[in-house]
Formats: sequence, C-alpha cells, structure tokens
Amino acid sequence: MASLSGRPGRLSPVASSSTDGQNERDRFSSFDGIDDDRNSRYAAMSDGNARNAEEGGGLLEKQMGDQSASNSPSKSNFGWSVFWIVVNTLATIAIVFTNKAIFSDPSLKLAQLTFAAFHFFMTWLLLFTLSRPRFAYFTPRRTTLREIIPLSVAMSLNVILPNLSLAFSTVTFYQVARILLTPTVATMDFVLYKSILPRNAILALIPACLGVGMVSYYDSLPADDANVKTTSSLGVLFAFSGIFASSLYTVWIKSYQRKLQISSMQLLFNQAPVSAFLLLYAIPFVDTFPTWTEVPVGRWLMILMSGIFAALINLSQFFIVGQTGPVSSTVVGHLKTCLIVALGWATSGRSVGDKSVIGVFIAIGGIIM
Repeated sequence: MASLSGRPGRLSPVASSSTDGQNERDRFSSFDGIDDDRNSRYAAMSDGNARNAEEGGGLLEKQMGDQSASNSPSKSNFGWSVFWIVVNTLATIAIVFTNKAIFSDPSLKLAQLTFAAFHFFMTWLLLFTLSRPRFAYFTPRRTTLREIIPLSVAMSLNVILPNLSLAFSTVTFYQVARILLTPTVATMDFVLYKSILPRNAILALIPACLGVGMVSYYDSLPADDANVKTTSSLGVLFAFSGIFASSLYTVWIKSYQRKLQISSMQLLFNQAPVSAFLLLYAIPFVDTFPTWTEVPVGRWLMILMSGIFAALINLSQFFIVGQTGPVSSTVVGHLKTCLIVALGWATSGRSVGDKSVIGVFIAIGGIIM
C-alpha cells in the first residue's frame, strides 16, 4: 500500500504489499542497497524510477529539478518533507493493520482479486487526478496494450500474493519476510541483466535469510495459548511466492522504464487500469464472495480507509523521494519496518522470551548493516 531519488518515485499500487516493494526498489537503486522497499512498499515503489525528469514530465518534476540544483533548501521544503514522511509512515502502518483486520473476516479473506482490483482503481483515480492541468504533476503518455500486459500481470501477482500472505500469517512474519525483497531484487537483477551485485547485498543476504528462516519456523509452530497468533503453512508459501513475484516486478519496472522511456508515474498510469481489467476476467472463477448485505458497516469503512491509505502512501512517497532523495527514503523504510514488526509483535500475544524474536532481530539487523 515502492525508495520506499530527487527524481519522481514510483507510486505503489497497494500499500500493504506494494509499499514494501517500493521501499525495496528505492533502497536498491540508492544503494544503501539492502535495506527495507515496492514497494513496499509500493510503493514498491525508487525501484527503477527514471533518474532524470523525462521530457514533458510535468511541472512538479521540473520544480524538483530546480530544488535539487539549489544548495540551500528552504525551511518550507524541510517542513513539507517532514510532513510527508509522517503521513507516509502512519499511512503504511495503518494500511497493514487495516488490511489484516479485513482479511481476518472469513467472508472477505478469499475475495483477494476483488480487493486488488479496487486498489488498482484507486491508484488509477489518484494518478488521473494528479495528471489533470490543475495539478500537472506529470504528463500522461500512452503505451500499447501489448507492451504493458506482461508488466500488468506481474503487478497483479505483486499485490495478490503478499495480501494472501498477510491473510494467512501474523503481521510480524509478513513484514519480516518482506525484508528478503532487497537481496532478492539484487540477485534477480544480476541473473537477468548481469547487473553488478552490490557487496552489501551479498552480506545482507546471510543474516536476512537466517532471520526470516527462524521466524518462519517458530512463528508457524502450534501455540498452547489460544490467544497467541501463528502463521499457517499457506502463509509461509504465499509469503515466499510473493517475494519472488514482487522482486520480478521490481526488476521489470526498471527494464520497462528504460525500454519505454517514461517516468514511473506514467508507467503506473498505464498499467494500473490494465491490471484491474485483467482481474475482472478471473474474479468470477477465483474469488469467493460474501453476502454483501451481511458485511458489517465497519468492514465497508475499513475497505474505504484501506483505499484512502493507499492513495496517501502513493502521494507521500512521491514527495519524499522527490524532496529528500533515496537515502532519506531508505531511512523511512527502515523506520516503518521496525514499527510494524514491533506493533505486530505486541498484538500477536507472544512473550518477549519467544524464540522467534531472535530471528526478528537478526533479519532487521541484516537490512540495517
């Protein structure tokens, strides 16, 4: 719900997953390299964002270029940067726990494609608004359907699989597993495009894998206390499948931007509606729908809030990477990971002496090193 770049940041389609992918890509491209970001997300995106403002890229992109050329940023810019960082952090935390609450309802847990299509629509609506002459944050550029379909399919998997992981696992495991995004992206980029694998990526891969492995094992063990939340085998399967899908999507984002010569916002503006449209074909055969009239008003409010949080994450991420650069965005990504893991642990019912806490610290240590 991509980083987490005085250049335009990619807007993550769904913050709950995409924010990790987004932050992932920001950390990778900034080469603090192995830290927390989709998207992340989202917000995975930044992950393959254009390093220079594209021709005809919009008023805000030009303003950011002027700001980066100035050696003395104004206090006003600093104040707005802090504001958007706070908004991004709070919205990211809120969307993870809001989505977890939505998926805890058995009648909504298996309506994942519908939920993803809703977020894609919200993403497109936000981008459409930002592209209007009144705002002129970017200038839309069209691509052919044939060019964008593979990336749109990857975008859908990048959202659906992590959401399924969140539905069948604890918040702590979900967030700790997403730590593997950065080293996975680095490795996949090396395998597919022969990009140089950063030394930090190799070093971080060891503690990250070890920590995530420990959390996966201990968090999936049956608990004697019924109040202690655990992760199911499906949660683990969806988590690692989601990491692979998100990493592939991240790498493709960079490749598509280079090939099509468009900005991250222009690319997402093309792919979000296509992703939503493709899901409409699968929704009747895959999703299990609740009786809509029996869904409590509170659940509908949560779904609406989830879409709003996603829009806030998308918008704030763009300003963060544009005004503060990739390093600050990476730090924000670390902060969000630590806060979500801590809050997830606090609500899981586990004791401080639980062995999985060791894996949490090892994995987080891997992204900070």
